[in-house]
Amino acid sequence: MKQCTHADALPLPEPAPLTETCPECLRDGTDPVQLRLCLSCGHVGCCDSSLGRHATGHHRETGHPVMRTHEPGENWRWCFVDHVLV
Repeated sequence: MKQCTHADALPLPEPAPLTETCPECLRDGTDPVQLRLCLSCGHVGCCDSSLGRHATGHHRETGHPVMRTHEPGENWRWCFVDHVLV
């Protein structure tokens, strides 16, 4: 089973969200479907079901490897590099 090779290097405690919603969606006038939190820096971006796919865009721009859901009642994490739930 494939494992994430980046989770051990994440900052503790995890960074606080920099914003309450996706700032790129606000800028573009679009609505995020669901939100994701970058566990390297606290950037909040929209999921890949959203028009902008800003969480994935943030990963591509920064190389930050792991995000987690920023939705109430959910607690999963995703590693963009290893393509695996953490």
